[in-house]
Amino acid sequence: MTSTYIKNIDDLRTEIARLEIAKQQQGEKLKLRFNSPSAIFGTISSAFGGPSSVGGLKQNFVGMISRVALPFVLNKTLFKKSNFIVKGLVGLVSQKAAGFIDEGTVTNVVDKAKALLAKIGIGKKNPAPDTDQRLPYSETLS
Repeated sequence: MTSTYIKNIDDLRTEIARLEIAKQQQGEKLKLRFNSPSAIFGTISSAFGGPSSVGGLKQNFVGMISRVALPFVLNKTLFKKSNFIVKGLVGLVSQKAAGFIDEGTVTNVVDKAKALLAKIGIGKKNPAPDTDQRLPYSETLS
């Protein structure tokens, strides 16, 4: 930002005109960023998107969901009958653990699960049965 020195009334009027033009230009840019729901979603996701940094604000969508879902699922399943201190600790620990969860780790886990299921035979499609099991022509005439 440049600093301007205002020495007289003409300098003040020039600076006010410049600021009004800048205000109008910024208003037009804001209208473009919020003119549709997809533009609003893009603006919001750009604030939270990008590479994951543990403990920071930058994290992808899977990481943001895991920050809420992980403590909720753990407290409703494994620690269902625990007291509030244990549930609070689980919440704190799972918040830190959620920082390490991103789309890459979820994709890795899914790929490993698919490979394991394919290895033990679950998830394989059965080969199509041979539909032509008729006897050869020479044996059918006798």
